[in-house]
Amino acid sequence: MGSLLRLISRNSLFVFFMFLQLIALVLIFSRNSMQQSWIAGQTAAFNSFVSGYIDQGTSYLKLKQINEQLVSQNKMLMEEVYGKNTSEIPQFRKVHDTLGGGQIYTFVDGEIVFNSINRKDNYFTINRGRRDGVSPKMGVIAPNGIAGIVINTTESYALVQSVLSVNKIKINASLKKSGYFGTLTWRGNDSRTMHLADVPKYVPLKVGDTVLTDGKSAIFPQGIIIGKVSGYEVDSKTGFWDISVEMNEKLGNLSKIFVVKNLKKAEVDRIQDTLQATINKEK
Repeated sequence: MGSLLRLISRNSLFVFFMFLQLIALVLIFSRNSMQQSWIAGQTAAFNSFVSGYIDQGTSYLKLKQINEQLVSQNKMLMEEVYGKNTSEIPQFRKVHDTLGGGQIYTFVDGEIVFNSINRKDNYFTINRGRRDGVSPKMGVIAPNGIAGIVINTTESYALVQSVLSVNKIKINASLKKSGYFGTLTWRGNDSRTMHLADVPKYVPLKVGDTVLTDGKSAIFPQGIIIGKVSGYEVDSKTGFWDISVEMNEKLGNLSKIFVVKNLKKAEVDRIQDTLQATINKEK
């Protein structure tokens, strides 16, 4: 305390000067409307600056919650759009349909923890497994298109064969405009492009035509956008169109995915097994 008093006494003139300056400033800003407006403007600007950073910080902290809400909404939307058998004829519908009057597909959301796109046959791993109801031969889609098929699972994870696989995956796909369908495969040279074969050459085509899943398998629902026609030519070996399809989903930066659960797959498999049994008997 004594040191402080000695410091003030040595600088008494300076302290007195600063005191007078403070009084002058108070009198100027309290009695002059122009200075008051300036102070108010600066205060408002500072408050806006601080509030902006606070809002940004709050928004950042809420990103995870918002993202989870969007994923949930995506699941609900996909089940509404793809989950119903819209082609089912009402008079043949079961009265006691425990699946909800035509419900076929449900979806399990997840995230990719490992991914590859630069191999001949590519794979990715997702953070969903047997305890989430995921099993082999289930389709995997992303927010913007198809992604792959589950080939193996543990309790908490699943290994997925990417559609970017030369010899392992063939997808049933159709042209939205004409309805003709064919087989979609990847040839290993461009992660953005797949090829649609088996479409007759008399089918009219143009660049930009939409390519969809056709639903003729128990893996993917009908109507999921795969991509658009980016080019086409007649295959000299088959006489059918060889159609280049630019994929809608960029598989190199996948993050969120949805596993497709076909609620009637077991029933479809049973009827397919009877066909195989019939063929074996005929042999």
